[in-house]
Amino acid sequence: MYSSVAHLARANPFHAPHLQLVQYEADASPSGPPGAPRRLRPRSLAAAAVEEYSCEYGSMKFYALCGVGGVLSCGLTHTAVVPLDLVKCRMQVDPQKYKGIFNGFSITLREDGVRGLAKGWAPTFIGYSMQGLCKFGFYEIFKVLYGNILGEENAYLWRTSLYLAASASAEFFADIALSPMEAAKVRIQTQPGYANTLREAAPKMFKEEGLFAFYKGVAPLWMRQIPYTMMKFACFERTVEALYKYVVPKPRSECSKGEQLVVTFVAGYIAGVFCAIVSHPADSVVSVLNKEKGSSASQVLQRLGFRGVWKGLFARIIMIGTLTALQWFIYDSVKVYFRLPRPPPPEMPESLKKKLGLTQ
Repeated sequence: MYSSVAHLARANPFHAPHLQLVQYEADASPSGPPGAPRRLRPRSLAAAAVEEYSCEYGSMKFYALCGVGGVLSCGLTHTAVVPLDLVKCRMQVDPQKYKGIFNGFSITLREDGVRGLAKGWAPTFIGYSMQGLCKFGFYEIFKVLYGNILGEENAYLWRTSLYLAASASAEFFADIALSPMEAAKVRIQTQPGYANTLREAAPKMFKEEGLFAFYKGVAPLWMRQIPYTMMKFACFERTVEALYKYVVPKPRSECSKGEQLVVTFVAGYIAGVFCAIVSHPADSVVSVLNKEKGSSASQVLQRLGFRGVWKGLFARIIMIGTLTALQWFIYDSVKVYFRLPRPPPPEMPESLKKKLGLTQ
């Protein structure tokens, strides 16, 4: 399977051309007389291209290292914002007590102390590391597969739809990996006295409700995370394209690695703001659902109402905006560190330019 994926990746419109350079060098043992022009022979410089990247675009190693980048980008960033996530969850499940973000921090510090702000860090780190592995790794796979199904020209014309489809497919599997740890995290953070650690929460949840306790929130997770991820990837990809086209004063190829990472961070933050808005109602339902026993997503949604599902939006915009920007920055940095291929924004294929009369 993966060999066929690698083969398709070489022709993918989002794959940077793998240039084969040819140089002529003097033959070390010329056959002509002294002073005569020496015979030249071609020497392939393909090795130079191999040295530039640690692996080929679309190879197993490429996808595996992209998965490592996803683990680091999602696991580290979500764990870093556990205090803000804890307060946001408590505002959603008990808005009468936690009336705002600053009020929520104040109450949490007063009742649980500084250590209380770190509640749920273990399931957060494990769960979102697994989610990041699937999210970024599968996104790269699906982007190549769907791009080749569409063909070079259609992949360019319908690239936004391609980003949306690839990210939605990746997130479907990522949420299955995330769901058990997300359920445990919400119990720890929003039910005082239930459990303080993952080792306490997981056995207790299994004893009370069985495996259902860990996966009853997967459907609302899909409702929250799939729109979030679709926006995260599609908005990021198109924002990067727009920044290089209209804002950055020089082509991407002339930008240093540091300058490219700055563009990545800015595009990630812009994408993160939109991500927070589109996914917040479902996030409110997930938080309440994982706290309560026997409730369904529709029952929670009906009880919260329109205004209720938007509680905590400001905190989520701050958290998700920063989170998404850092995730893209870390992910792109991992690609730079491991010398992975980082294709530039797609350009219109020459065949399409000819069809549209843009070239002579």
